[in-house]
Parts: sequence; structure tokens; C-alpha cells
Amino acid sequence: METAVAILTGVLFTVSFYMMLSRHIIRILLGVAILSNAVNLTIFASGRLTRQVPPFVPEGAATPLEAIANPLPQALVLTAIVIAFSFFAFLLVLVFRSYQELGTDDTDEMREAEPADEASPPLGY
Repeated sequence: METAVAILTGVLFTVSFYMMLSRHIIRILLGVAILSNAVNLTIFASGRLTRQVPPFVPEGAATPLEAIANPLPQALVLTAIVIAFSFFAFLLVLVFRSYQELGTDDTDEMREAEPADEASPPLGY
């Protein structure tokens, strides 16, 4: 089970980096979304994937009596999901607004600061 999750995480990271290297903004946005899922899966898998008892200490005991699940990775994943969703929503609005202004989703054609008919800046010193 853990080997399959490790392979799946590697595939998700690979796909996300490949998509973020694209010229089109929509693919970059999808790559960011896949990257956040890969990070969430990595955090979740760090807390072990075996079934264990919920993290409750019985009444009258100072420590748990048996092995318990680690609640920290689960809390971190829940927090990361909220942060990733808000980041994705912000990027989606930013992409939509840039498409409205520039009329393209190709990053090579988004040249407001560097028009295509001007000379290139010096590349070396």
C-alpha cells in the first residue's frame, strides 16, 4: 500500500512540474492544482497509512494504552486543502482577468512590458 502511494505521489509531482513548464496559463494553473494534491498526499502518507485506534486517551490514564493514529498529518492536510483552494481561486481569477485584458493565454504572447517589435535587452555583461 505504501509503495503504491509513493509511486502515485511521484507521478503527481512529475505531471505537475511538466504542466507548470507549459506556455499556456491554463496548464500552469492545472499543474499548480495537481502539485497541491501531491503535497497533500505526501503529508498524509508521512503519518502512516495503517489503520490504528483513534487518538483518544482513556479516562484515568496519563498516556494511551495502545498504538494510536497520528492526528498531526491529518490536521496539516486539512489546513493545506483550505490554503490550496484559496490559492487556486486567486490564481483562477488572476488568469481570467489577464485573459480579458490581453486576449491570450499563451505566456509568450503576453508581452505588455516587452513589446515584440523592440530590441531585446542585453543578455550578458
